[in-house]
Amino acid sequence: MSSTVLKLTKSEIQKLKNYYTDYLLHKNVPYSEFSAKKNGVSITAYTSGKVLFQGNNAETEAARWGKPATAAAKTSGSLPANFASLAVLGSDEVGNGSYFGPLCVCAAYADKEHLAALKKLGVKDSKMLTDDQIRSMAETIKELIPYKLLVLQPEKYNEIQPKYNAVRMKVALHNQAIRLLLEQITPAKPDAILIDQFTPETNYQKYVKQEAQPVKEKIYFVTKGEQYHLAVAAASIISRASFLEELDAASHTLGAKVPSGAGKPSDELAAKLLRQGGIPLLKKYAKLHFANTEKAQKLV
Repeated sequence: MSSTVLKLTKSEIQKLKNYYTDYLLHKNVPYSEFSAKKNGVSITAYTSGKVLFQGNNAETEAARWGKPATAAAKTSGSLPANFASLAVLGSDEVGNGSYFGPLCVCAAYADKEHLAALKKLGVKDSKMLTDDQIRSMAETIKELIPYKLLVLQPEKYNEIQPKYNAVRMKVALHNQAIRLLLEQITPAKPDAILIDQFTPETNYQKYVKQEAQPVKEKIYFVTKGEQYHLAVAAASIISRASFLEELDAASHTLGAKVPSGAGKPSDELAAKLLRQGGIPLLKKYAKLHFANTEKAQKLV
């Protein structure tokens, strides 16, 4: 079991608490703001500002919120000067922490000529936008700049997952999206490629070497990448809109609201699907390796 510690502000810790609302643990940990557990990772936020992540996927979960002290990755301090004004290809993913729905990875290219238009549109971190804003904004972004969206459906995810761990799977998808978009925009070449960091750079490089056509040049890694360039923010919005569309489609097919996240509503819906069609039905809509599967089986 690994552990990662972040140092966050009070407002950042409040954002964490809001995000993990469905996973809060009702136990009294001395000098803590809250404690939660998601996908086997325990999160404890202390009044000192330190947040402890413990579990097999601790680094990945912590990378959502900041740079772990142990991570050997490039930081905002090592980005080229005036990075926000450069022509950048950015990538981000949505759906990794949700039991139901696909894993959506998007790469988007924002050249210097389109930065003003993206800013005027209100492009920013998708977590700061409503679902309706994301849906509407994504359609405009798709018409404005080049992008490549990859959607890994749960059934295919479950087929791959025993061979690829969650991090390697994301590395493969990011690399593929970036490579395909680079081919699409040729002969244009971005000044840099920025990946919203989900694992330390050394880990990313270890896995990308195993890909048939790894992209290695001009790549930078930062957490909260949408704060450093609009290309990542645009990729995040397109990914999120696609994820929401897939949940809507699944809800329509099943005749029941398919929730995001991995909380109690997910357990209850999974149990319902198990009663209707067992694992063969559930694997079409959910990522089976999540702890929710075992919880749903117990409910059944």
